[in-house]
Amino acid sequence: MFRAAAIVLLAIGLASCDVINTVTDGFKHANDIASELEGSTGMKPDVGFKWTNGKLVSVTVEFPKLYETKPLRELAEMVQASTTKHFKQTPGTIVLSFEVKPTAGKTAQAQ
Repeated sequence: MFRAAAIVLLAIGLASCDVINTVTDGFKHANDIASELEGSTGMKPDVGFKWTNGKLVSVTVEFPKLYETKPLRELAEMVQASTTKHFKQTPGTIVLSFEVKPTAGKTAQAQ
């Protein structure tokens, strides 16, 4: 009986502070950003986010390879504009990253 009451109280608490909607909307916004950037760059990035107390703390945008079509500054501006548009607030930090896969037959040399 105590366990059931605790679960009900937890569910009411989560619903009242809108945590479930925040997470659900966050994933929707992340997918929207990824789709928009894919249309602009031709590469679909992975988009992650972190919320704390209803505030967007950070957004991470990771592209599957280096983007060499436009200067990095222009890409950063596209990412920032898309992030602010879809999340409807400016995050504290935007982390922009690229996957760099080793080239076959080449090894890194220590200096």
